Amino acid sequence: MLRKLYDWVFVQARKPNATRVMAAVSFSESSFFPIPPDVMLAPMVLARPDRAYFYATVCTVASVLGALLGYAIGFFLEPVGMWMLAVLGKADTFEASKALFQEHGAWVILIKGLTPIPFKLITIASGIFAFNLPLFILLCTITRGARFFLVAFVLKTWGPAMLTVIEKRLALFTVIGLVLLAGAFVAVKMIGH
Repeated sequence: MLRKLYDWVFVQARKPNATRVMAAVSFSESSFFPIPPDVMLAPMVLARPDRAYFYATVCTVASVLGALLGYAIGFFLEPVGMWMLAVLGKADTFEASKALFQEHGAWVILIKGLTPIPFKLITIASGIFAFNLPLFILLCTITRGARFFLVAFVLKTWGPAMLTVIEKRLALFTVIGLVLLAGAFVAVKMIGH
């Protein structure tokens, strides 16, 4: 069933209403849908490189709005959120996740938002753990924007060949991105003092 859903999303990328469908996929992926919007974003950017950053913006805005729904599910409907985490196979790590969120919540959101790990896990957990909402919105905007704009930039600049390289070396690129992000945080703190 997941493969059929994936194929359906991919086919939607070639239709006239693709931008609206991509926004809906991006919104729902942040709270309950299993397929990431990259499946639509990539072929749409390849077909229209001149609209790459527009598509990345649509994905980012829709994803952050969907993240708010995921947060609301966790915050207001905790039993539903716990059920969804159980369906995704993550309920058994609840206590460990809670401790991780309490200590490093911002980093969890930033790192997981860049990876292929389903973002809905982070959004629902953030609501369950009552993570600071304004900070949550800011972090979601940063991490989802970075992810979608990176995909748009890579495909617009180098086409599908470079995307294959990035997918093969995703861990390396994630580490490089995190080092740069940590460096930026340190620089901001040093400038502020």
